[in-house]
Amino acid sequence: MDFTTPSGRNPIDQLIVVGRPATRVDGPLKVTGTAPYAYERHEVVANQAYGYVVGATIAKGRIARIDTAAAKAAPGVVTVITTLDYKAAEKNPLRQTAKLFGGAEVAHYHQAVALVVAQTFEEARAAAFLVKVDYETAPGKFDLAAEAPDAPPSVDPNEGEDAEVYDRVGDFDAAFAAAPVKLDETYTTPDETHAMMEPHASIAAWDGDRVTVWTSQQMVHWAKAALATTLDIPEEKVRVESPYIGGGFGSKLYLRADALLAALGAKAAGRPVKVTLQRPLIINNGTHRAATIQRIRLGATPDGRLTAIGHVNISGNLPGGMPEAGIAPTKLFYAAPNREIYLKLAALDLGEANDMRAPGEAPGLMALEMAMDEMAEKLGIDPVEFRVLNDTQADPRNPQRPFSERHLVECLRTGAEHFGWSKRSKTPGAVRDGKWLVGMGMAAGIRLNLLMPSAARIRLEPDGRLTVETDMTDIGTGAYTILAQTAAEMMGVPIGAVTVKLGDSAFPQSAGSGGQWGANTSTSGLYAACVKLREAVAARLGFNAADAEFADGKVTSGNRSIALAEAAKNGPLTGEDGITFGDLDKKYVQATFAAQFAEVGVNSFTGETRVRRMLAVVDAGRVLNPTTARSQVIGGMTMGVGAALMEALAVDTRHGCFVNHDLGGYEVPVHADIPHQEVIFLDHPDVKSSPMKAKGIGEIGLCGVAAAVANAVYNATGVRVRNYPITLEKHFTALPRTA
Repeated sequence: MDFTTPSGRNPIDQLIVVGRPATRVDGPLKVTGTAPYAYERHEVVANQAYGYVVGATIAKGRIARIDTAAAKAAPGVVTVITTLDYKAAEKNPLRQTAKLFGGAEVAHYHQAVALVVAQTFEEARAAAFLVKVDYETAPGKFDLAAEAPDAPPSVDPNEGEDAEVYDRVGDFDAAFAAAPVKLDETYTTPDETHAMMEPHASIAAWDGDRVTVWTSQQMVHWAKAALATTLDIPEEKVRVESPYIGGGFGSKLYLRADALLAALGAKAAGRPVKVTLQRPLIINNGTHRAATIQRIRLGATPDGRLTAIGHVNISGNLPGGMPEAGIAPTKLFYAAPNREIYLKLAALDLGEANDMRAPGEAPGLMALEMAMDEMAEKLGIDPVEFRVLNDTQADPRNPQRPFSERHLVECLRTGAEHFGWSKRSKTPGAVRDGKWLVGMGMAAGIRLNLLMPSAARIRLEPDGRLTVETDMTDIGTGAYTILAQTAAEMMGVPIGAVTVKLGDSAFPQSAGSGGQWGANTSTSGLYAACVKLREAVAARLGFNAADAEFADGKVTSGNRSIALAEAAKNGPLTGEDGITFGDLDKKYVQATFAAQFAEVGVNSFTGETRVRRMLAVVDAGRVLNPTTARSQVIGGMTMGVGAALMEALAVDTRHGCFVNHDLGGYEVPVHADIPHQEVIFLDHPDVKSSPMKAKGIGEIGLCGVAAAVANAVYNATGVRVRNYPITLEKHFTALPRTA
């Protein structure tokens, strides 16, 4: 199905099942511990051995020699493979920078250099410490601040390789110089890690020249293609299965060392091998969100109209890697006739920087929305009203390209009223509650609605049940549930009559989970498959498909009504199709929006910050399931609290590694850190987005949250901290004096 024109009325608009709160169909499996996660797939293949990864203890250089004799002689060891046994892959898969295994070059700390395979995990781990590696070290670059002055400009990866480096409109320099009110500040965000609960884990088994990998992977078809490329075998020789994933946040978008080493280890051992990455290797060997240094300049008239916006974002990555596109929201968010926005990218020898939840928007809005708060104060204008005043209904770079649906102002107004924003003190540091300094803050959020082709297969069984098959994944977001709802709505059956099977590369290729495109596009692909099945059912029953209605387990046309199951009494009926998208996203800016509000208390004696309450108002098209959508948003809000107040990877700039490479040293929010959270969804279906009229929600819940918390901390204390996270030592000495 080609989606090239705005959607008219269709069966989804009945909203009998879709759009209604539904508990997760996979919930019982999750809470009983019977959902089959990658490392626990004991049943899929017999005689599994355990692999343990040896990571490099230098960050830059070459391997001169690896001595595996002692490891091979250790109890239980089946085999040992080393990076020197393999050539470095000539081609890297899509958007993957790091070389995962093969060759003598060491490009970053904890790069995989060997795999020990043994009968048990404990034996593999013990033997791994017997592997001796001789290195030839080389100097590396590990300090973004030191490299930033010489970092060259970089193309925005979201705009394509042929895009202009500089996003310029009007004459920024002249407009900024002439602006009556100016802001020129620099903000920093640290390196961050995904900190998902389930580690990277894979089991691999070979059958002749074919390999099957049971893994934890957000994008099944990307993993299949990447494995084929790296192993240098045809794609049809690779099968990937990933039905359940215990969190990813972008860390499992791309092929990582666990899957590759499981496949190589299984080949060498002649038996199935399972590999999980230790938490330190997840953080140093896996991907992370790159640190940023962002200079933002705003020029405005005294009445609050922005006349100039300048935003330069500097980040670092391995040579050949992508920048963190923190300028992404600034390009589209606010009106201003004069603009200069661009990226700079420093070459660093830390681990690979790549996508993490809301890449670009999350760190970019941490800076932009703090800058907007500061500018509002300079102007003496309420922060909500300042944003309303500078709203735009079209791409600021191209006024002929309107937004498909943009209801940011409604988000802001609704949030301000519901949160009690009018009670906020305009004087920072003026409100006390005993020993606590209390403040309110807000910020706005934007995230592009990305569209991906997606396909599915749906089968009507003889008993009247439906089976959905697609390689879509569920990373804890509720994909199983909304796909079941879509099938139930389209075919007129209860949600309990639908079985959804996900995460197998043998199924039709879906959008996968990432970039908040998963829900909208995977359900659209299933919608297309359901249209095919409805046509097949109508033909089998002698109905005109255009006139047939599917409801209450029956198919009705005119005076005739026949049970749906009757169409399959002589054998299953199958519908298979997918969704592809035309150029509506080129004609219209498609995006989701949010207004985030937070109230915090800062201990006037210790500087400790406690978030007291939070509110998100979200404009994301049609909400397919309010229950799972709310979970997505409050999860994003929680992650935003972490970014604002505690999360940061500490870089050892001498040895080129992240020091706090475990969940003990890398602090993330826990239940005690998170107060009451409210979410309000606006109801504005977007007919230009898809047949579902939905848009992504997975990222927008995070966008703007950290800045809302940071702005609340400033309102509470009167101390502006521009270097995230806002830990107590950064404002403690400047807090208002206690009585």
